[in-house]
Amino acid sequence: MTIGVASVVVMVSMGRGAQKHILDMIHNMGTNLIVVNAGQVTLVGGRERQAAIVTTLRPADVTAIAEHVVSVADAAPETSRSMNVRWESENMKTDIVGVTPAAFRIRKIETKVGRIFNSFENDSAQRVAVIGSVIAETLFHDENPVGHQIRIGLAPFEVVGVMTTKGVDATGVDRDDRILIPLETIMRRLVRTFFIQKIHIQVKNFDKLNSAEAEIRNLLRERHRLGDKPDDFTIQNQATIVETEKEATRTLTILVGSIASISLLVGGIGILAVMLTAFRERRKEIGLRRAVGARRSDIRTQFLLESLIFAGLGGFFGAFFGILFTILASALGGWNIIISWVATFFGFALSAVVGLIFGIYPASKAARLEPIEALRSE
Repeated sequence: MTIGVASVVVMVSMGRGAQKHILDMIHNMGTNLIVVNAGQVTLVGGRERQAAIVTTLRPADVTAIAEHVVSVADAAPETSRSMNVRWESENMKTDIVGVTPAAFRIRKIETKVGRIFNSFENDSAQRVAVIGSVIAETLFHDENPVGHQIRIGLAPFEVVGVMTTKGVDATGVDRDDRILIPLETIMRRLVRTFFIQKIHIQVKNFDKLNSAEAEIRNLLRERHRLGDKPDDFTIQNQATIVETEKEATRTLTILVGSIASISLLVGGIGILAVMLTAFRERRKEIGLRRAVGARRSDIRTQFLLESLIFAGLGGFFGAFFGILFTILASALGGWNIIISWVATFFGFALSAVVGLIFGIYPASKAARLEPIEALRSE
């Protein structure tokens, strides 16, 4: 019984912690966010995969969305390439991401050293870069990167800032292993393309996410003249992602908690065995009590109370050890765990219910025992 209740508490607490961690990663990508990807994008192994290169998503689409969809607060285009980066004798390959200054606001990107680039530097395609912490450590080690020139491909870029550590996002992308440069710079000076890969859109109100998604889809279909053709873009709604992640972790928590509850069933069978043994060993006591005036209900109540005490003690120690292990795992292992007091109370209450259920048969059997039969058995 102790193991069962402790398992329920630990598993549900771990599930809630995992849910909060995933939701924090989603919200850390930006608030009230809609993402438009060029082409059909699917998740493979938790990471985004594009079926083919699509060139229909343009910077002009970003302007149209910002101007015509009233619920949109801001929009930022994005395109990226994997390229070699070098500083002195150090070199590495990383993602070079072209964005506008709006991306820093929408996606909550800040710098721990230096600054971000501004609209003038973007419009004039300046060679400036804001690098991730992984890039700074790999290329510059302990030296301050700001003010130094790195080479992206063959082009020199001045490092103007280092981003704060963001970690891995909900799709498995390391946001610290990338370099942000002005969108115009990557499009005109590095890869020389006229299309973009992605648009990050911030909606004014979370409740407007679904309606904004519908408006954006209609607008893009009209601009791309799709007619009866399927979408040549993929829209990801933060509200849908959040609900999907909640449902997935909720289902997993219920599944794991249900498996852990099997231990309670095993504990109940143990209580049944103990109470049946007690009935066989205490037949004389039962007969004597009945002979001096105890009623059947008194015997039944006695056995039920004993069964409840066994189960209650098991549930209490299970809740105690479950909370203790949860706290230790969170402190020593660095796991994202949230103690579920509801699960703790539920586990304790369930143990009591299991104790009562498995105590009914021994209690009824003891109550039906005739005094003469019980005394003769000795």
